Parts: sequence; C-alpha cells; structure tokens
Amino acid sequence: MTIWNLGSINIDIAYAVPHLPLPGETLAALSLTRGLGGKGANMSVAAARAAARVVHLGAVGEDGAWAVERMMEYGVDTRLITTVDGPTGHAIILVDRAGENSIVLHPGANHLIPEDLVGQALSDADTGDYLLLQNETLMQREAVTMARDLGLKVAYAAAPFDAEAARNVMSHADLMVLNAVEMEQLRAASGQDLAAIGVETVIVTEGGSGGRIHRAQTGWEPEHFTAPRVEAVDTTGAGDTFTGYLVAGLDRGLPLRQSVELAARAAALMVTRHGTADVIPDLKDVQATRFG
Repeated sequence: MTIWNLGSINIDIAYAVPHLPLPGETLAALSLTRGLGGKGANMSVAAARAAARVVHLGAVGEDGAWAVERMMEYGVDTRLITTVDGPTGHAIILVDRAGENSIVLHPGANHLIPEDLVGQALSDADTGDYLLLQNETLMQREAVTMARDLGLKVAYAAAPFDAEAARNVMSHADLMVLNAVEMEQLRAASGQDLAAIGVETVIVTEGGSGGRIHRAQTGWEPEHFTAPRVEAVDTTGAGDTFTGYLVAGLDRGLPLRQSVELAARAAALMVTRHGTADVIPDLKDVQATRFG
C-alpha cells in the first residue's frame, strides 16, 4: 500500500553547545551543521527507509529545491511537493553534550501548502492506504475528513503538541503517537482519558525507557515495550524516526507489537548519530545492529 504524508519540510540549522542556554545567557557553539529536517520530512524518510512506499504532500520555497532532491534520493515520492512564494520552513536546533536538544521553528512554506493539494493527492489513494500527519502543517481537519471518506487509515503524530489540531484529528485517527510530555498536555487540554478520545491505538513513547501501547481492544491496559540501551549523542528526530518506522511496519502488514519493536530499534540507532533526516538508518542497518 501507500503512505500519504501531509508533512513539513525544514532546513535544519543545528548548533552543538556545551549545555542548553539559560535565559539571558550567550553561548559559543562548538560546531554548526545544516541539513534536511522537519517532522514531516523525517517521517517520510524514515518510512521510505523502512521499505514503505511514501508520497510526501508539502511545500518549500525557492531556497528548498535541494531538500526535495535529497528526499527523492532517500526514496520518497516527491511529485506532490510544490514550490511556493515564501521561505522554506527552518529550525534552529541546539544540542548539548548529553544529546538533549532545544528547537525553535519557523513554519515558512509549511503553512503555505495549497488547499487543493490534499484533494489532488488523495484522489489517487486506495482504500487501506495510510494518511500520516503531524502538527507542523495546516489543513489537518480537511485531510482527515477526506481520508476517512475514501477509506484510508489515519496515523497521527501529535507533535509539536497543539490542542486545536489534536481535537480536529483525534476522532478520525486509527493510530496516535506521542511522547509522555505530549500525553500529559493532551490530558490537560482535553480533560479526557484514553478511552474517551476515540482513537483505537495510542502509543506513548518514553525515551530510553521504551514506552506503552494502549489499545481499545485490550481494554486500554497499557503494554510496556522496551528500547535498546544506547549512548545517545543527539535525540533530534528520534520520535519522527519511531513514527515513520511504526507506520511503515503496519503498512507492510507487520503486527502492531512487531512494528513497535522495530520502530524502537530504529529510534535507538538514530540517537547514536548527529543529525536528522540525513542520518535516519535504513532497514538493513536496523535489522543488522546488535545492541548491548
């Protein structure tokens, strides 16, 4: 089948720093890198590297042609990425010596995706395909409504957390992925427990501890999964890698538990590397790596 990803594309400008700065503090960066990123692009690259067919729906400015070419090199179908009059989205990323990060986003072209692009794309979708979304673009409500009408499955990464976007998507989603902080933000914003939000399967990631699978069919009893133990150098993009691998596994027909465990392995390998989309591991690397 196909994963149709309505997702952001960013230019990532990453600075290695001794520690994350305190308010009012000025730091000298240890190094600077520039690469492809954005939650949407990261998820598309991860799913493609996990052997899924991925069509990315998005936008860049004139300064983003190289980002589209790089996504294509990584196996993503980029025919539905349009060029708009505005800057490509970008992120300023600070990464400390422990691998923790702090990120500032400018949406740019990610908020200028033409309204007819989603309809144009999903008119070619087949029943059983996946629509994948996160919160760095607009038009989530329109996309999920159309996807449901066409018989697509909907996978939603509720990040960066946005209460309105979550309300628009949750009742249409088959699968939701979020981290523990985002889960608490969702509970606080909605005032609902998992059974009430209307999503069949909710995966809550907990970093190096692994995470929990919550399913309606098992009465919402949490199922713990572990993450391989690694020495993290950069956690940027780990959650996106997890989501891309997870949806790719499900799209290829793997059972949920097996897809989650594969995604956890991919995310663990990802945090041992500096960078974002450009260093997402491919399926052979993930399968061949022996973790300590």
